[in-house]
Amino acid sequence: MIEMFGAIYIGLSGLTAYSNGLKAVSNNVSNLNTTGFKSANVTFSDIYGTGSQGGLEYGYGFGGGGHGVGLNAPTINFSQGELRQTDRDLDLAIDGNGFFVLQDGDQYYYTRTGSFAVNDEGFITLSGTDYRLAVLDDSSRPVSLNIDASRTSAPAATNRIKFADNLSNTATSYTIPDVKVYNARGTESVWKIAFSRTETVSDVWTVKVTDGKNRDIGSKTLKFVGSMIDPTTSTLLFEDSANGLNVTFDFSSNVVSYSSGSVSTLRTAEVTGNPAGTIAKLAVNQDGKLEITYTNEKKQELGAVAIADFRDPQRLEQRSNGLFVSDGYGRQQYLAVSDTRVGSILSKRLEASNVDLSGQFGDLILIQRGFQASSQIISVSNDMIQQLFGIRGQG
Repeated sequence: MIEMFGAIYIGLSGLTAYSNGLKAVSNNVSNLNTTGFKSANVTFSDIYGTGSQGGLEYGYGFGGGGHGVGLNAPTINFSQGELRQTDRDLDLAIDGNGFFVLQDGDQYYYTRTGSFAVNDEGFITLSGTDYRLAVLDDSSRPVSLNIDASRTSAPAATNRIKFADNLSNTATSYTIPDVKVYNARGTESVWKIAFSRTETVSDVWTVKVTDGKNRDIGSKTLKFVGSMIDPTTSTLLFEDSANGLNVTFDFSSNVVSYSSGSVSTLRTAEVTGNPAGTIAKLAVNQDGKLEITYTNEKKQELGAVAIADFRDPQRLEQRSNGLFVSDGYGRQQYLAVSDTRVGSILSKRLEASNVDLSGQFGDLILIQRGFQASSQIISVSNDMIQQLFGIRGQG
């Protein structure tokens, strides 16, 4: 009689375990399309030993027996989900190991993926929250980043133009038009640089500069020795006092003069200076650093995005919106993508859920069969007890 009541409690343990298992599988399946979701592994274990359930002893006379089944504490499956393309520069995902670090006051949160945006205060935050994306400071500690001081790029005056390639010694003229130069205030001028020589003197050229209004900036002499620049004219200074410009023309390297008919390939290889610029793009570059690209084509790195690496990620506690928190006992390190222990950061990507739907349906079938079998145990045990009660009634 006692053993049959014990069988009912064992069957009940199965119903409880498989019901909780069904809950875990249901949560996995329902989050199939949730960005950054990490599924839970559903496993069961036997309960074995000497003891009682509900005050009833049901050992088997040899020191112990089975007490049923229990659902193990769920473990998180941290395998990487598919990295899906988006059209936002601040949609970020990690290809490899590690977690983004988010700050909310003194609290740290960790996530594998996130759609970030710049809030009204200039901080990069997880969309829909006040959690700030952390970068590494000089001591490799995670700190929040404010971009307000970097919203504009200061203008710079043009002070040097470097030239490269061939100025044909069989041509008599050549022009480089539309060379943009800037003064210290970022005001733009467009220069035309004209090269000319007489047919009787092949190695001496006149370099004349005019602006977009056909105003003469100046003329200088450029000489070659054979096919190479004469060192005495390798740099030429042109001054435009009206616009506050002093620009050195640098012919000292990669400039030659060979015969190529009337076709010259001389070009401006580098022109310093730029106008003022505003933010055109904010993204993470290949080095894992937040980088601003300005409308004047200048770039500024703001810091390496912090990636947290955990010795035991299973100690993390899962929260809503793909977030995790640490219990404070698991060891973690804050690293940049240059460290081989963590993965690379990709812009315009979001990590999808890692739920394996076919595996979940397989677990669902097994859980259903287990629940049915456990309920059958209870039904059979109840029938046997009823039969015993019937026998006692007949007596």
